Amino acid sequence: MLPELDIEHWHRRETFNLFRDYDNPFFNVCANIEVTRLLDLSHSLDIPFTIACHFLSLKTANQLEPFRYRLRDDRVVIHPRIHGASTLLLDNQGFKFYHFEFDEDFARFQAGAEAAVAIARETPDSMDNQPERDDLIYYSVLPWISFTAFSHARRSDRSDAIPKIVFGKYFSEGEAVKMPLSVEVHHALMDGVHVGQYFQQLQDYFTHPQDFLG
Repeated sequence: MLPELDIEHWHRRETFNLFRDYDNPFFNVCANIEVTRLLDLSHSLDIPFTIACHFLSLKTANQLEPFRYRLRDDRVVIHPRIHGASTLLLDNQGFKFYHFEFDEDFARFQAGAEAAVAIARETPDSMDNQPERDDLIYYSVLPWISFTAFSHARRSDRSDAIPKIVFGKYFSEGEAVKMPLSVEVHHALMDGVHVGQYFQQLQDYFTHPQDFLG
C-alpha cells in the first residue's frame, strides 16, 4: 500500500484543487543545460552518454518528492522510488519503448539499462508502454534537434501525472557544450519552483559527474 498525501493539510491544497480540473493541467519548461563535463567523462570512461543522462535525471527526480507524486482519482499517492521508460530507435526508423529500473549504484543501473535495450531489440515490435505502471518517468531522446520548445502527443486524460522528459541535440556555445532539456509535469502536483529545483539539481550533477559515475 502506497502512502498518500494528506491533501486537506497540504499547503498546495487550493492549487491542487484548481489545476486538477483544468482541461489541460500540464505545463512544459524547456531550457539548455550544460553537459561539458558529463560528455567528457562519458567519453573517457566509455559510458553511453544517454544512459548517464537517464541515471542522473532519475537520481534527481527521486530526490524531489513532487516528482514521485501520482494521481489516483481524488487521491495523491507517493511512490518511494520511480524508474524510467524511454523510446528506442529501431533500424527501420520506427521506435518502441523499453523500461529500466533505477539503482543508486551507476554500474548496476547501466547494466540493467543496457540489458533492457538488448531485450527490447530482440523482442517482436510492440508499443506496450506498461500502462498499468505510474512509478515512471517517460523519456524521449531527439539527438537530431537542438529544440527550443516541445509538445507531447497525449490522450485527453487529466489524471496522467507521469512527468515527461526529453533530451535534445547537444551543441557548442563558446567553450561550453549545452543540451536542450524539456520537462513536462502536472500542475496539480507541482509548480514552477519544483521544476526549477529539478533543473538546478540536475545541473549540479552534470557539473560534477565524477562523484556519481566514476
